[in-house]
Amino acid sequence: MSLKSARPSLFPNRRQLLAGLALAPLTACASGPGFRASGADQTITEQPVLHVITTRKLAKEGKASPFLDASRSPRLAYHRARLRPPDQSTLGRIGSYVSNGDYSVAALEPQPGEAPTAFAESLRGRPTLLFVHGYNQTFESAAYDAALLGDSIGFRGNVALFTWPSRAGLLDYGYDRESALIARDPFADALAAVTQDPFGARLHLVAHSMGTLVALEALRMHWDRHGEKGMDRIGAVVFAAPDIDADVFRAGLEKIGPMREKMTVITATNDRALDLSRRLAGGDRVGALPAKALAGLGIRVIDATDFASGLIRHDVFVSNADVRAAIQRAVQRA
Repeated sequence: MSLKSARPSLFPNRRQLLAGLALAPLTACASGPGFRASGADQTITEQPVLHVITTRKLAKEGKASPFLDASRSPRLAYHRARLRPPDQSTLGRIGSYVSNGDYSVAALEPQPGEAPTAFAESLRGRPTLLFVHGYNQTFESAAYDAALLGDSIGFRGNVALFTWPSRAGLLDYGYDRESALIARDPFADALAAVTQDPFGARLHLVAHSMGTLVALEALRMHWDRHGEKGMDRIGAVVFAAPDIDADVFRAGLEKIGPMREKMTVITATNDRALDLSRRLAGGDRVGALPAKALAGLGIRVIDATDFASGLIRHDVFVSNADVRAAIQRAVQRA
């Protein structure tokens, strides 16, 4: 599948920072005030609460930004983040073009109990969009992307984020990749809690860049442990610009059973971040392959090469309206 028209977009500061690397030589009912459960008929703008599961450690006891840091925790934690939504006034809309002052985290409230169970129970009865971020992201920038994605596709229900310990440093690819690998088991536990809960939510999974490695590995573990039990709770599975070795990806697809039929992969052959990843990690990255290279794998492929704009061309899943519409259709079909 391919898309045919592009629209201009703005990029948060994180994406501007990525430009330097590309050009470098390598040539839930809440218990705290201000929170309440988001209804199934509400978007994240109408009810700005983000469900956060994470293997990051709290920073500053979670009372001020940065709320979570890059330290690795051996245990999964569940928090609820109250978001500060974009200013919808005329002045606010004009200001956002200057300051990138869109969604931001206003407060973070750690939740008691076993994190996977508490997370699953908070999502009950409402469809959920779960986002897994990629390399070089802070918690705050990942929360921004999760909220922006949920808002831009008009998702009605819970919006959730799995955030793992990225150092958010241009040269910390190795640390981030190891953190992503460590995060596989905790994320698989969270998936299992939702899908095995008799009252569990229907879960749509969108993973970006290195986050797709976390998601694929967790899906493999899930199939290994539970087979088809609870699989009907998993809706769309979207991998945007997957930073996964092509051979690892093909092997992983063989281990997730019919879940592969739910998968949509978004690629761009001119993705400069993935070109850099190829040189750092070795091996072709799935997100930079032409669609024909992924033919016959039983997945849906969207070639977004013509729509990847800017210096990095790695965030087309949130920066381009046509690609966002394709994600929206994938969710609606599921």
